[in-house]
Amino acid sequence: MLIDFHTHSTASDGALSPSELFSRAVDRGLAALAVTDHDTLAGWEVAQTLQSGGMALVCGVELSCQWGGATIHVVGLNVDANSEGLLGVLNHLQQLRRVRAEKIAAALERLGAVGALAGAQALAGEAAICRPHFAHWLVSEGYMPSVSRAFDKWLGNGKPGDIKTLWPDLADTVAVIAAAGGIPILAHPLKYRFTRTKLRALCDAFSVAGGVALEIVNGRQSESDITQLKRLAKDKNLLVSLGSDFHREWAYGADLGVDIAIAGDASGVWEMIL
Repeated sequence: MLIDFHTHSTASDGALSPSELFSRAVDRGLAALAVTDHDTLAGWEVAQTLQSGGMALVCGVELSCQWGGATIHVVGLNVDANSEGLLGVLNHLQQLRRVRAEKIAAALERLGAVGALAGAQALAGEAAICRPHFAHWLVSEGYMPSVSRAFDKWLGNGKPGDIKTLWPDLADTVAVIAAAGGIPILAHPLKYRFTRTKLRALCDAFSVAGGVALEIVNGRQSESDITQLKRLAKDKNLLVSLGSDFHREWAYGADLGVDIAIAGDASGVWEMIL
């Protein structure tokens, strides 16, 4: 059975509109899809108006927060889209993103990329501006040869366009998801590039805060990485979750859908939803 509990649309930094993302999931034969755009429910709001053809559509969101001096992402699944607490946090996060976008644009202007804010906003449309919007604009204007190069030189961690934002605390974010009736999931744990000790400490903090599951697949993982994360989830008494972290179709990225067989004998969050 194919599911995908981590996807993005043009409501945040994905390349497909919510309806295109939804249609692709149906064509791929997914049993369940969660639209989990960054800090917004806008993508799900569009998708939930469409005919699923039997596919379960899960209301989701990927929230930005902080722990240990690093930006952490927590996916909330099956959240109540009308939760006042959640909607208040989403509004606050969108305001933070607007301020960050202005600071990123100012940093790029100092590097000679004139018109960065307007250019990224044009690509983002009604979505909040994310770093990938700036990266694609830099490529379109000839400042960078590729999106990956844009991150390597100007937008990635520690680079001039890596603007640190005071996101909400991890524990508060987990609490907001739980209060909205949702399932908090620690997204792409290996992406933070923590030492093994720090990653275990993060999982401890996440679990103590009320976190429920660990994402063991978020695209193309090696078998050893999946095994490591399954063992970590078991050690920390966490369920597992599966997703592609799909943003767009490209040669090195995963397509929509992950087979739950990958989880083996580990208990998955889909057992709570489907």
